[in-house]
Amino acid sequence: MTDQQRHEDRGPAGTSDTDDTEQEPRSSASPSPTDRTRRHAQARASLPLWQESLLLLAVALVLAIVIKALFMQAFYIPSGSMNDTLVLNDRILVQKVSYWGDGEPQRGDIVVFADPGGWLDAAAGESSNPVAKALELFGLYPTGGHLVKRVIGVGGDRVKCCDKRGRITVNGVPLNEGAYLAPGQQPSMIDFDVKVEEGYLWVQGDNRSNSADSRVHLGDPGGGQVPVDDVVGKVFAVVWPLGHAKLLQRPATFESVD
Repeated sequence: MTDQQRHEDRGPAGTSDTDDTEQEPRSSASPSPTDRTRRHAQARASLPLWQESLLLLAVALVLAIVIKALFMQAFYIPSGSMNDTLVLNDRILVQKVSYWGDGEPQRGDIVVFADPGGWLDAAAGESSNPVAKALELFGLYPTGGHLVKRVIGVGGDRVKCCDKRGRITVNGVPLNEGAYLAPGQQPSMIDFDVKVEEGYLWVQGDNRSNSADSRVHLGDPGGGQVPVDDVVGKVFAVVWPLGHAKLLQRPATFESVD
């Protein structure tokens, strides 16, 4: 075979007469497998608005329950027993962190606690609105049905009223209560001399003439003392109404008590 015949059999340069198939170029508009997977995932992740709303509501309720159980809870003041520190219908925040672990209420703290037995009417301070009750369950509405008082004595203290100048004493130390007592109030119009049991508290309202506190329940089976286990937490702020909003601090007079 001549060189010319070999050239003609091979066809055009760089091709062979045996290559009778051609590859069609891939369209630039065709999605890659990665793009298709991403679009499918986005389609699965997309929820109807009503389903997304229910999901967000469920997450919010779970967070509210956790916050209420471990960190903070809202309450309102149903009476004037803590005037003028806390007044009727104040919305307050109670924090629980201070009493985690070995932490316990201190003298001077304002605490919210469950009824230790017979201090409250069963429905006192509770809302009759079913919606409010449901929100209250999840910590989204100020809770009623509890008491709020100031801790005067803790376990082991001797609390007495009154000395010759009419002051309450704790372990023999007279309290200067002018910083928080309601104007014109005496420290107490009821005489008492008690030794607070370990694990218990002696509590009194700041409006002493209008507070059914430990003094009034001195003759009860519990001797007017509140179990520490009944304490929900410490009041640290008034958040509503705005005109009465404030942070609350422990009074300096208790620093001198041994």
